[in-house]
Amino acid sequence: MAQWLTMWRAAQLVGVPRGTLQQRVRAGEIETSDGLVSTAALLALYPQARLESGGLLEQVAKIRDDSFARRLRERILPSQEVLAQRLYAQSRELADAQRHLQRYHALVLELRRALQEAAGADPEAPLPPRMLRELNDGLARVLATESVDVLDVMDDMLKVVSAQVTLRPSGHQFVVEGRDTLLQAALRAGLKPNYGCGNGTCGMCKVRVTAGQVARTMPTDYALSAQEKEQGYVLSCAHTAASAELTLESLEAAGPADIPAQHIVCSVRALRPLAADTLLLHLQTPRSHRLRFLAGQGVVLAPAGSALSALHPIASCPCDDRNLQFFIARDPDDAFACALFDGAVKPGASIGIAGPSGQFVLAEGSLPLVFLACDTGFAPAKSLIEHAMSLDTAPSITLYWLATRPDGHFMANQCRAWSEALDPFEYALSTHEDAAGGARALAAAVRADLFDIDCDFYIAGPAAFVATLQAELAAAGVPAVQIHAEVAR
Repeated sequence: MAQWLTMWRAAQLVGVPRGTLQQRVRAGEIETSDGLVSTAALLALYPQARLESGGLLEQVAKIRDDSFARRLRERILPSQEVLAQRLYAQSRELADAQRHLQRYHALVLELRRALQEAAGADPEAPLPPRMLRELNDGLARVLATESVDVLDVMDDMLKVVSAQVTLRPSGHQFVVEGRDTLLQAALRAGLKPNYGCGNGTCGMCKVRVTAGQVARTMPTDYALSAQEKEQGYVLSCAHTAASAELTLESLEAAGPADIPAQHIVCSVRALRPLAADTLLLHLQTPRSHRLRFLAGQGVVLAPAGSALSALHPIASCPCDDRNLQFFIARDPDDAFACALFDGAVKPGASIGIAGPSGQFVLAEGSLPLVFLACDTGFAPAKSLIEHAMSLDTAPSITLYWLATRPDGHFMANQCRAWSEALDPFEYALSTHEDAAGGARALAAAVRADLFDIDCDFYIAGPAAFVATLQAELAAAGVPAVQIHAEVAR
């Protein structure tokens, strides 16, 4: 018998992006009921789906008993306590189902016996014998051996090793895997939950559990009131999902205006060259004060005790809010960049950050995404691409990266890795000595490669590059709401 799954769970089981399933729903290839997808429809479209092909399950099955395997188990599997709670809940469900089946079976047998007695008392009565035949046929069908629904079995296993969380009132969903807290899992999924310190001190990550069970993962300094506890409130940074399905009431940021201004003193974790004229600056925030930001935003960087400061886009994903990456290009007009290239800033040094700022963030929707970057405009594009991969709602992601400097493609290996690991990701690298001329060449490539203009376009680079592409896309008929731009160094 076919079962009904959420879009998140369905995509997880058959191993495709959620955006791909949503696209097939819009095309009429998959029917839904209240947003749910049937396993029968999934197997019809993905007949190759097998138990051993589920990504998470496959990883678990391949684990060997060595030190690496132990680390992998810690990342993939929940703690023993949480695993025991989920197994207990599954066992309860199975026991309830078996008890109901036994009672229904006994009821059918008793009804058949009563009908047989009624038929024996009045052989001419036409109704009881017909009902008796229907009961016998129905009972035979119930007791008959049928083929197992593979996706249903996979779903039952996934409910043990992972949990699906639904946020209200937004309806956003995410999966909790391994030993992640609710907050960590939400950030990894690209969501924008409300939080502050991330370590149980400030209480800003309070959520209300309305269905399902949670388990505490660490002690906290913030104390919930007795009334909050009675209403089901917990700190998402200090709890994980103990049941296979969980529903929470939670505040989420709708956009940049909902992200508060922050001032944090970070330490330089690493400073290394990516190319001759490009440095990777890796900053780490204190454990008690993480940076809450949206993918694509930037911050003002200022070395401690110095008057130098510069606005740079963050190149990393918000899912790792303690480790912030920046791509710094050699620029004689940027005193902060000069200080880094001259060796005035060393690993371990303190750098203040202020922000975040900027409106260059991912728009809501499920259209294909096209990123057009020039030189270090790749920094905000990378943050947005990683965020889009976490959301898993875009049917495809395409990157066009123009280099006007000899070392302009300083992370070509990262693009190649994305392309090899992810089916829906494609990229094209190009060079041109002039940003505006290169932008016109990119616009021609986009027109040649894309079948339609129904995409969201994100442009980041020098002013001439951005302005040229905006004009080219608008002339091609792309609606203004589907063009997002950021002037970057």
